[in-house]
Amino acid sequence: MPDDITALYRAIMAREKGTIRKDWGGKLPVALIFPNHYRLGMSNLGIQIVYRLLNDRKDVVAERFFLPEGREMALYVKSQMPLLSLESQMPLERFDLAAFSISFENDYPNVLQMLEMGRIPLLSDERTEKEPYVMAGGVASFLNPEPLAPFVDFFLLGEAEENLDLFVDAFLEYGKNTFRRKDGFPLLAGKVPGFYAPSLYDVAYKENGTLKHFIPLKKNVPENIRAVYSPKGGFTDMGMPLSCITTPDTEFGSKVLVEVGRGCGHACRFCAAGYVYRPPRVYMESELQKGIHSALERCSQVGLVSPAVSDTPGLEELISVICHNGGKFSVSSLRAENVTQGLLEYLKESGQKTIAIAPEAGSQRLRNIINKHLTEAQILEAIRMIAGISDFSIRLYFLMGLPTETHQDVDEIVELVRKIKHRMVKESAERGKIGRIKLSVNCFIPKPFTPFQWFPMAEIGSLKEKQKQLRKKLSKSGGIMVNTDVPKWAYIQALFSLGDRRVGSILLGAHKLKGNWKKAMQLSQINPDFFVYRQKDLDEILPWDFIDHGILKKHLQGEYRLALDGRLSDGCRVGECVRCGVCRESNH
Repeated sequence: MPDDITALYRAIMAREKGTIRKDWGGKLPVALIFPNHYRLGMSNLGIQIVYRLLNDRKDVVAERFFLPEGREMALYVKSQMPLLSLESQMPLERFDLAAFSISFENDYPNVLQMLEMGRIPLLSDERTEKEPYVMAGGVASFLNPEPLAPFVDFFLLGEAEENLDLFVDAFLEYGKNTFRRKDGFPLLAGKVPGFYAPSLYDVAYKENGTLKHFIPLKKNVPENIRAVYSPKGGFTDMGMPLSCITTPDTEFGSKVLVEVGRGCGHACRFCAAGYVYRPPRVYMESELQKGIHSALERCSQVGLVSPAVSDTPGLEELISVICHNGGKFSVSSLRAENVTQGLLEYLKESGQKTIAIAPEAGSQRLRNIINKHLTEAQILEAIRMIAGISDFSIRLYFLMGLPTETHQDVDEIVELVRKIKHRMVKESAERGKIGRIKLSVNCFIPKPFTPFQWFPMAEIGSLKEKQKQLRKKLSKSGGIMVNTDVPKWAYIQALFSLGDRRVGSILLGAHKLKGNWKKAMQLSQINPDFFVYRQKDLDEILPWDFIDHGILKKHLQGEYRLALDGRLSDGCRVGECVRCGVCRESNH
């Protein structure tokens, strides 16, 4: 049976290009763990960047772990084998560091499942010297690591390009064998920017359940932890941030993913990426051209990655390089106001079938509240251009349950979609063929470090009712697909997004009950509604307030008030303003 798992992993690697295999002799063995399935993990540029950063070091060997699925999981269950690495099929417990890269709160339960499959005690307090240190990074961890605090020995907060090498140097200096578990954490906290070990902090609560204090237990441990950012974004001595491994077994096929910018300056008030990746970093056109040429040497398929791809300077010139060199490209989504004729022609030439844009809300009132800076006229003009060039399918992203949303706002989604369909029919009349319209409607989940962090999530019953309203009214229009997420799972994501370390007990309970969240929450001494449905006071201590992203809390509070007034504010003007505090910090 172990041979079957080994054969399966060797077959997966045989389809990969760029896999790094290293001898373990004299090196620090790091298990790089993505707490979801292989096809999703290998579509994630972040884990690919960390894989390369670690393996570029001569003193480190990093191997990958993913959550097993299908036949692979069945083999593990039947054989009772511990979780094995992809590269050398080495058990997880044999590594010195078990490093999780976590992008999504929904993957928190998978962290526990993978620790258990790797035969590592789930609770940090129960681990001995022989077990690996469990660490975590990734954007979910530097939004709010607290629900995972009981299970993770330490977090590395911020962008890996800036502090991963410093951490490895310090860890090797102190050495796994030179200090007892936890004794070295204060040393690492004093030396490594963004290092956060939950055990180094005392947390107390008021009678009403809110935080009373969050203070360090030792003198040299920082009270606030700066989540570091890389001034150059993903650029390192090795060049452009792009995927080092390609494989057909991903969401993107065998594409090389190229990061064309980091962060987003549009300042939508619900969007964490627009705040914690400040300041937005725009890459020079010459550097982007080099990166594209480097990607095309490896593969003719290129995926352009950024929260705002259409903001990339010289984007049309960049994609002309791809197309004129016989390559093809794809983009995840476009801002409606930035759609151009040239860009659409290139997308048609590259064979892209679907174009995604995100109105987020149907009514102008709600788009102003979220600071979207997008009008109905701009949306419809973008649709006119898209439908005029080809029979692209259109994917429209909307949020449901935004603050102050009413049933009238839901009706306005229906009206907007009908106008979009009408515009598509009109522009496609001569061709006699029209692309499909697909709606992706997600429940709004408040995120830390955004102006909406004080708002509660809408109640599950209200979300279900509005989803039903939307489906019923759009079903009369015909030819429109509506995909909605499941409110009860959105509730759990909100619990992880907004909860403190007490939520870890619910997570552990659900794990022991094999995913029965309803029972886990019924048995919990903590009421999860306290975190999910409670409107927070602007002056209360929030579970993530100890993390410093450089953003002034008073700026977020000001944006919160502007949202309630339905007023727009400017996006980022990097180097020209210091309103949010980030550029003021980065200039010092």
